[in-house]
Amino acid sequence: MNPKFIFEDENFLVIDKPYGITVNNAETNSNQKTIQKWIDTRQNKGRTLVSTEFYEKSGIVHRLDKDTSGVLVIAKTESAYLNLKSQFQSRLAGKKYLALVHGIVDPAAGTINAPIERNPFNRMKFGIFPGGREAETRYKILTALKTFTLLEITPKTGRTHQIRVHMKYINHPIVSDPIYGGRKQNREDLKFCPRLFLHAQSLTIKHPITNELLTFTSPLPEELQKVLN
Repeated sequence: MNPKFIFEDENFLVIDKPYGITVNNAETNSNQKTIQKWIDTRQNKGRTLVSTEFYEKSGIVHRLDKDTSGVLVIAKTESAYLNLKSQFQSRLAGKKYLALVHGIVDPAAGTINAPIERNPFNRMKFGIFPGGREAETRYKILTALKTFTLLEITPKTGRTHQIRVHMKYINHPIVSDPIYGGRKQNREDLKFCPRLFLHAQSLTIKHPITNELLTFTSPLPEELQKVLN
């Protein structure tokens, strides 16, 4: 696995995460390739005896779902990690996604505020539950396509599966979502869209050392562009 590099200096790097690759190591993916394993091999972080959060997470500041592609930032030093982590926690990092969803979304722009929690009946899924963690997602229509809508989505919080859960919640599930789209619908979607149509298009952060405002972008993957075409 060799992710495409978008940016790199001595403090952090930005990659274009491919679809189908998990970001963080876990017991459930010990035999699979992950972004974290790739980082450890590249930067030899796995050999250190220092047990700080930076080393334990291999500098990974945020995450993308396995089924989501796009911009991912990784710190190379502990100071950069702490700075970037603070930007995400303070909601200063600007994230924009592209998603193709079912139906024509109305209104053309809006905000979804609905608390998200792990589904107690299915631990592999998340859902909207009273008392869950605050979650806010903003969206606007880019293109309406008969029975589908292409959205630009800006999550203000970073809950697991947030965009997917919120789109399902407003009855506009993302195309080819194997978890939240429903089995029958997903089978139909896969006939024309081979993967989840969710892509982290851009990320805006401040450089952890110079404080310069930077925006990194990733083009829509070819397989998703073909779906739109």
